[in-house]
Amino acid sequence: MRNSFASRGGFILTKTPSYRQQVARRRFFVAAAVMGLAMVSGVIGSLTARPQAFDPGRPYFGPSSYFPSE
Repeated sequence: MRNSFASRGGFILTKTPSYRQQVARRRFFVAAAVMGLAMVSGVIGSLTARPQAFDPGRPYFGPSSYFPSE
């Protein structure tokens, strides 16, 4: 026979995360944000990089070429 005090569905009460769990969660999200930013900047950098096949006699003038003589 089922216990009348057993949960039968509906909302389940959960414990509030402890301070350590909150700190760990914040660290995880900060690390994930840093990794995401690094990946996005890498993709943007690869899209704006100098093309591999270029004429060596001609200087490269790209969107971020501050020193065209190099």
